[in-house]
Amino acid sequence: MGSRSVSGEVATVTVEKIGGIDETTVGVPPGVTVLQGRNATNRTSFLQAVMAAHGSEWASVKGDADQGHVEFSLGEETYTRTLARTDDGVVGSGLGLLTDPTVADLFAFLLEDNEARRAVERGEDLREIIMRPVDVASIHRQIRAAEQRKEEIDEELDRIASLKRDLPDLERQQADLRDEIAETRDELQYVEERIDERDVDFRTTQENRDELETALDELQATRSELKRVRNDIQSEQESIAALRDERGSLAVERAGLPESPDERLETLESDIERLRERKRDLSEYTTRLQNVVGFNEELLSGEHREITDAIDAKPESVGDITDQLYKGSKTTCWTCGSRVKPDRLESTLQSMRDHLQETVTEIDDIEDELDELTDQRDEIAETRTRAQELTATIEEVDAEIEERQTTVSDLRERRNNLSARVEELEERVTSLRTEEFDEVLELHTKANELELELDRLESERDEVREEIADIESEIRRNDELAAQREDVVDELIDLRSRIDRLEAEATDQFNEKMDDLLDILGYGNIERIWLERTDTPDDPVHNSADSVTGSTFTLHVVRSTDGGTVYEDTVDHLSESEREVTGLVFALAGYLVHDVYEDVPFMLLDSLEAIDSARIASLVEYFAEYSSYLLVALLPEDAQALPDSYNRITDI
Repeated sequence: MGSRSVSGEVATVTVEKIGGIDETTVGVPPGVTVLQGRNATNRTSFLQAVMAAHGSEWASVKGDADQGHVEFSLGEETYTRTLARTDDGVVGSGLGLLTDPTVADLFAFLLEDNEARRAVERGEDLREIIMRPVDVASIHRQIRAAEQRKEEIDEELDRIASLKRDLPDLERQQADLRDEIAETRDELQYVEERIDERDVDFRTTQENRDELETALDELQATRSELKRVRNDIQSEQESIAALRDERGSLAVERAGLPESPDERLETLESDIERLRERKRDLSEYTTRLQNVVGFNEELLSGEHREITDAIDAKPESVGDITDQLYKGSKTTCWTCGSRVKPDRLESTLQSMRDHLQETVTEIDDIEDELDELTDQRDEIAETRTRAQELTATIEEVDAEIEERQTTVSDLRERRNNLSARVEELEERVTSLRTEEFDEVLELHTKANELELELDRLESERDEVREEIADIESEIRRNDELAAQREDVVDELIDLRSRIDRLEAEATDQFNEKMDDLLDILGYGNIERIWLERTDTPDDPVHNSADSVTGSTFTLHVVRSTDGGTVYEDTVDHLSESEREVTGLVFALAGYLVHDVYEDVPFMLLDSLEAIDSARIASLVEYFAEYSSYLLVALLPEDAQALPDSYNRITDI
């Protein structure tokens, strides 16, 4: 996994009223930039401003302002965002560099309270953090859609295979029809030649002859009409049979649909609305809590000095002589003005952080439940819509059947009338014809029958020819469908293995980078820190129809004694420096797995004081390989260990 190429362009960040910053403009060149200074010199505030410029909400407005602004210019693009203080907390507006900063907040903006960085120390679910940017529900929906497409293609391929098996019989039928047509034409030609040879004197009067010819013409016309009516009756009956088959299939499908009671749908709609309202309330509460935590962290780190100075200046905040004697080791509480030890404020602040994390977890749970209830609601709605469609279609088929049955009744009445008329005409012809005329009449009758037979054979031949052409056209689609099926199968394989690949890549990246840094940083008796990915096939979620994976991440620590004995230790026994490095490497693994560098040019590092300066220098050099712009906030004594070639900013 390579690093993002450095464009060579200086990024310009203009900040107004953010954190403890009143107003500043800072140019950041590509590579490593060190923000060097003591506590309460607005280094963290500047990092938060850079985060806000990317679209993040993890920033605060200066205490004496109602809103703050950040303008971020890189190349030909400029992004401007405004942070306004409202009753619900700080709300950002304007266009940031990122549409969704979630991945950047997790894996690129590695400030003190970064969730990925702190996951190791807090013993959190490492897999959940790595996989959080992945829309698993969307992958499930894509899998179901791809499976449905594959099933449809398989059905189409099966139908084409059936057509292939029918093709030889149709081709033989077509050849037989050609032979029959040729024979019928030859016979018709023979009969017509015999008719031409006959020149019969019918020995009848002109009047009888005209009457006979009129009767014969009407007889022929009536017979033709009778044949047409019989064919119409047969066609209508075949259509009725096909419609009844279709109705049966529709009725079977409707009967097989699950029941979708309206009351269940109403309950789901009510539950969904209730959960959405709860999620909105919690989100607003979380925003306010984040702002409170952020403000207190800045206050505790020494920023917002004007607030504590103002509180300390009041007479009632002076306290007794003991408080004055210990004033140097205590901090002023901005809410009540009391002097308390910083560790008591830090303890309270940590409780607030824990509560914030619990609230975020509850929001995640609500989102999961919302996804499940929405899927249930959509499934019930789809079932009800399909049932309504089937009912409407069945009613249409019933109406068409009834209409065709009426048509058949009318045609049968017409057939009976024509049959009676044919009998009348045949009797009339019989009474008028002569013996000589009978032979000619038989020849004409034979010729008429042959012409009708020829028409029938040619029509049947045309139908068979069209059917063969249709089948051949369908067969030509076979290769295309097979290719489509192969693409769908590849898509299914990719979807089903996507999370597995991400998990495997995450553990590989962590283990590789952890091995590199342990070797570079030289942590005494630590042999290895590695992340193990374990499948959990007994997990019910893993075995569900919608599941893609069910894995757990386990962090292992392997140490060695002076005598060379290797043993496995626990994360709790890591030093603060070792935990910090492990957390940073875990965040880097997420950064690389999700290709964060492709969209986020900046990586931010803060609160590295637990690591000694020499190791900080090595760590910064290692991280610099993966980001175009690496901003690092350091104390002056730690910054001295870094190369002079790095850009340095000492005044913000």
